Amino acid sequence: MKICIVGCGALGSVFAAHLARLEDIEVYAYDVSLEHVQAIRQRGLRVSGAAEFSVNLHATLEARDIPPCEFGIFATKSTHTRVAVSQTRHIFGNSGAVCSVQNGLGNEEIIAGRVKHVIRGATTLAAHLIAPGLAGFEFYSDLWMGPFEPSGIPHSTVAQLAQILNRAGLRAVAMLDARGAQWTKLIFNSAVNPVGALTRLHHGAAARFAPTGELYEAVLCEGEAVAKALGITLYGDPRKMVAEGAAAPLKRNVSMLQDVIAQRATEVDFMNGAIADIGEQLGVPVPLNRAIWRLMKGLEHSWADPA
Repeated sequence: MKICIVGCGALGSVFAAHLARLEDIEVYAYDVSLEHVQAIRQRGLRVSGAAEFSVNLHATLEARDIPPCEFGIFATKSTHTRVAVSQTRHIFGNSGAVCSVQNGLGNEEIIAGRVKHVIRGATTLAAHLIAPGLAGFEFYSDLWMGPFEPSGIPHSTVAQLAQILNRAGLRAVAMLDARGAQWTKLIFNSAVNPVGALTRLHHGAAARFAPTGELYEAVLCEGEAVAKALGITLYGDPRKMVAEGAAAPLKRNVSMLQDVIAQRATEVDFMNGAIADIGEQLGVPVPLNRAIWRLMKGLEHSWADPA
């Protein structure tokens, strides 16, 4: 069986490396980083942290070099989904199934515009690139997976991919409805990511500092109200996720802060922007999410040195 990882950055590398340990799975990694792809080709892909091992797999900068695959895992930044799926859709055709493990809302809809079978996924597994060809991650966490309802994908296909991921040493949970898990992660991210990005505080510091900790809580409440209006029951408490992240021994910058430091486009449209759009459509007050979205868009605009 062939599986393609689309976006083999930090998170994608963790998935790719675990899957490549299975003798009956052939893993292809598509990424746009020349240094990362070259390092994987020359020395293999290494992971460090919660597990230590290295593997060999097929890494490429050219999507056209990848043969048809039964499964795909999308791990790009949400801002890159549209381009990535346009480049890789031929890999999956009408029979392959693609699972998004990305942040925010809207990725599955974009993928489903080009790929027939789509799986909704959400995970709190945090990873970072230590160097080209070397990904670090601190702990294993669940990957919640369920059918992306409009695509009509059977649950048996979701269960099949979950079984493969579990054999690879990951923790996949096949669900009939993964929206609650996705929204739990979304609400968590809508608080910790932009607050960290705007204040430049690491996760633990922002949680423990009263003004930002109170802002966390207020943003969480807005997201919960929108989920309730949609009839979505959350899968866990995002406050527990905030507390677990804050208790980590390392000073961990959230991904949106890393983007701000590098002056890269952030995923705020897919997080706070998405919550604000839906809340306003439903008549649910979301002033904080809208204000955060505006502040982040203004910060991004500043990097262009506007007149």
